[in-house]
Amino acid sequence: MTKSTSTYNIQNIVATASLEKPVPLVKLARTQPNTEYNPKTFPGLVLRVKEPKSAVLVFSSGNLVCTGTKSIAQVKQVIGVVIKQLRKINVNVTIKPKITVQNIVASGNINLKLNLNFLALEMENTEYEPEQFPGLVYKLNEPNATFLLFSNGKLVCTGTKNKQQLEDSMAQLLKNVKSALKNY
Repeated sequence: MTKSTSTYNIQNIVATASLEKPVPLVKLARTQPNTEYNPKTFPGLVLRVKEPKSAVLVFSSGNLVCTGTKSIAQVKQVIGVVIKQLRKINVNVTIKPKITVQNIVASGNINLKLNLNFLALEMENTEYEPEQFPGLVYKLNEPNATFLLFSNGKLVCTGTKNKQQLEDSMAQLLKNVKSALKNY
């Protein structure tokens, strides 16, 4: 069997942070053009950032949920943009918000053609219903990650919280798939 490696690219990081002070969402929505706020349908305000392209949910408690970034550096940059916009409405954030990554979504390739029917039978923690969806769902417990695997070897990984977990889960996936394929 040929030696196979996996490659991946981070597509999205979901991170949270707290400004540790209340935010007047109505005032923010009225004064900033890049916002959407409809408290009847959702309690948070959506603030869109052009560069890096992302969206931040801003809650009146001062909690933030940042999505759409591809690195921690971008998350920090986006939160900086939010803090600058808040200064314009006299909300002065004096702390450096602690950023917590909640989820990383990555796409990748394990560079192997996969028989998903076979893998669904050989591997534990899989779901595969080709009539419903062309990918096999594979849940890894350690590190905690969920993969969508496709027959061409392409994949999506979600559930990791840092680059090391992502790399460890990709390595574990490759090991588990190769182990299953020994019986093929």
